[in-house]
Amino acid sequence: MPIRAALLLSVGLAASLPALADDGWTGEGSFSAGYTTGNTETTDVGLGLDLTREDGPWTVMTEAAVDYGETDSVETKNRFFVAGEVDRLVGEKLFGFVRSSYEQDQFSGFDSRLFVGGGLGYPIFDEEPVFWSVKAGPGLKVDEVKRTTVIVDGTPVVRPATTEESLSFIGNSAFTYEFNDAVKLTNDTNVIYAQESTQIGNVIALTAALTDTLSARFSVDVRHDTNPPAGFEATDTATKASVVYSFGG
Repeated sequence: MPIRAALLLSVGLAASLPALADDGWTGEGSFSAGYTTGNTETTDVGLGLDLTREDGPWTVMTEAAVDYGETDSVETKNRFFVAGEVDRLVGEKLFGFVRSSYEQDQFSGFDSRLFVGGGLGYPIFDEEPVFWSVKAGPGLKVDEVKRTTVIVDGTPVVRPATTEESLSFIGNSAFTYEFNDAVKLTNDTNVIYAQESTQIGNVIALTAALTDTLSARFSVDVRHDTNPPAGFEATDTATKASVVYSFGG
């Protein structure tokens, strides 16, 4: 996705958010960008969208993220992620959930990664200034592993692309601490365990309100895979400074 296309997409996204609020959705859209010059010329763009809609005991959530980067006009980052979840209260606080997520990352060892599963969740703390909710359950994970070439005894060996399907287990922790009405710290941890490979993700973010709808955010996103294909790193880290638009709250 070229940088110009990402900018046009962000404008279109911002224009659509008020309409979503009128339809009962709450959430936020975020935009991050970076540009450096010197020995190398680097550009990075990130877009994010989080939506929530509540209807009695039901809660519907969706999230999407796009990250794109170039160094000296050569693509160095291209990742797309989307997830959807439906929760339903089954007790005073206990809830059941069904979740699905899909990811494509051109610079990982996987063409795509899909998860479908569900389970139970519970808010451990649900009163200011601390909010902490956990959930877990079984699922199915499908990894489309890229074709790779490795060196064995000095000879290149091609490993063909494969599809790995495995029973898995998802665990999630969502923590928020509100310092005051304008500043909050969030830490979201997500683990998808499977025998072939386990994905671990953690995003810690500090958000400060600038106006009733605009905020500034600094975040660190760490993604780790316990068994990446040969030739690929196990851990990716992304540090972002973003402008966030909140609506419907």
